[in-house]
Amino acid sequence: MMARDMTAYRQVAVHSVAWGEVVEIHPMPGQAYATDMNVQCSRRMSDTSVYPLGTSFLVDAKLTDRLGGPQYLYVWHGDAIKVLTAKEAEVFLGAYRRVRL
Repeated sequence: MMARDMTAYRQVAVHSVAWGEVVEIHPMPGQAYATDMNVQCSRRMSDTSVYPLGTSFLVDAKLTDRLGGPQYLYVWHGDAIKVLTAKEAEVFLGAYRRVRL
């Protein structure tokens, strides 16, 4: 088994949003990523019976694409799920303001 290259991963604040009839995970505003960029992560994060719609999470994600397709953020499904309170999200976003990619 190959080890993950952790240098490719960055901390990103994401949240669950309703996208039509589906709950998806997207980056929160104020970071280097478009707020409509897809995030591939554990399905548990979009389970509204566990985490209400709008829940914020702190993830380790890497920017990738699949065979030249659109870019998306990849979060390893085995990582622990870290929920952010509103205050923690505000502090994180304030400390990590970046120019949008």
